[in-house]
Amino acid sequence: MPPCRRQSTMFLVGLSGGIASGKSTVVAVFRELGCAVIDADVIAREVVQPHFKAYQQIVQYFGTEILLESGEINRKALGNIIFSHPEKRQLLNSITHPEIQKEMLKQILKYFVLGYRYVILDIPLLFETNRLTKFMKHTVLVYCDPRTQLSRLMKRNGLSRAEAEARVASQLPLGEKRRLASHIIDNSGDRESTRRQVLRLHARLEDSLDYLWARLAVGTAVAGLGGLAYFLLRRFIS
Repeated sequence: MPPCRRQSTMFLVGLSGGIASGKSTVVAVFRELGCAVIDADVIAREVVQPHFKAYQQIVQYFGTEILLESGEINRKALGNIIFSHPEKRQLLNSITHPEIQKEMLKQILKYFVLGYRYVILDIPLLFETNRLTKFMKHTVLVYCDPRTQLSRLMKRNGLSRAEAEARVASQLPLGEKRRLASHIIDNSGDRESTRRQVLRLHARLEDSLDYLWARLAVGTAVAGLGGLAYFLLRRFIS
């Protein structure tokens, strides 16, 4: 049987990190192992693409002035509108939340049916809200020390030290997130060191006797994913 797929029981693993901490590197290793990964950012962007129901409703209510020449939604323009008009933010939420919820549940249930042992939810704002972590049996933080984080960010984005420090300061510090996570992957070193840590964690999760299905009772799942949808929307327009 393929990796990450064994029994019909399944649980959720929440994965998060910080800017330039190397979360994408860790996700890539999990994918190489055949694990199921649901990318929250991708879903938040997919549901507002032209071929989705939410897109049509957004254009209907907010007008074509929020569109780029390509026909896609101008995230900055839409963000400016909803942040200065709370009632329009509520309207946008009412349009996007149901579609995000449906897609999240659809993917989770798909992996459940396929017999995956666990599913990783890649959620950037996982530790910024307590409304999400209660649905995760395990939470994983991709950590790196502050000096490494700053250096990587400056190199990757071509930023000055002051600019990089400002971006890091705008997020919940990795040190605080570290205290909230049940598992830590320290990505301060080289890729091979990180890979070994992911392999050890994967083996531990595969041997776990934790279960998910009771946690996905319809009422709590809908309520929890509604909260998730709100934070994904904030990511979309930020």
